[in-house]
Amino acid sequence: MDSVEGQGHGSSTQPARRPRVRKNVTASIAAHICSEHYPSGSTLPRENDLCTIYGVSRTVIRESLKVLESKGLVRGKPRIGTTVCDRDDWNILDQDVLEWMGPYIAKFDILGSILEARRTIEPAAAEYAAERATAQEIADLDNAWRQMRDSADDPERFTEADLAFHNVLLSASHNQVFRRLSSAMHAGLRYVLHASNVAARSRDDAIVVHGELVEALRLRDRAVARDCAHRMLDLAARDLAVERRLDDGRKPNSETPTSAATRR
Repeated sequence: MDSVEGQGHGSSTQPARRPRVRKNVTASIAAHICSEHYPSGSTLPRENDLCTIYGVSRTVIRESLKVLESKGLVRGKPRIGTTVCDRDDWNILDQDVLEWMGPYIAKFDILGSILEARRTIEPAAAEYAAERATAQEIADLDNAWRQMRDSADDPERFTEADLAFHNVLLSASHNQVFRRLSSAMHAGLRYVLHASNVAARSRDDAIVVHGELVEALRLRDRAVARDCAHRMLDLAARDLAVERRLDDGRKPNSETPTSAATRR
């Protein structure tokens, strides 16, 4: 049994809801870190206390802390305990970390940072792809674009097709560094594309410019390809600005559902 309920620990630290409501205890601890219930530089409660707080065994707590440490959120120190790391140390492009940030994403400005990185990389990648892309890569881009066009009313499917498009584009640059960056940015790119696609009133403009980029690659027109990439990023910036305004209207309370119950 993971639960430690009834093992004699004080009831004052029992959570209002079991961690399974938040999927697992790792996500629950991470959410408390992202919400700053456990702020950067602070030391987490002792292992036994964490067992009581989250209602699980020491084995589960240790495994959860190992996962969090592997992603840069915490660091275990002998005779000190487990310390919450500075945000600069977090693996912010990890899919789990992005999901844990979830309601607090605006605090981190991850979306803006990813957009800045894309503005540096994607126009150059598009220009190189216009010169270097194979016929198969252009066909793959065209297929991804058609999937975007055919799923304009479904943000989830549209995002997956959009993600495939941008991954193929970076690969078609035949620049090894860009290809590696594509892998590193995969989770973050999915998150930012989804955010902008959901916020967009219409995806028609994005469909048009993605199609024009495919045509530019067919014609081997480097200047037009670069211009299309800049226009795509301008659309993303516009839609992310909408997302930020929406987020300002729905900012969560600084406490998670279990924060009040776990405060010591």
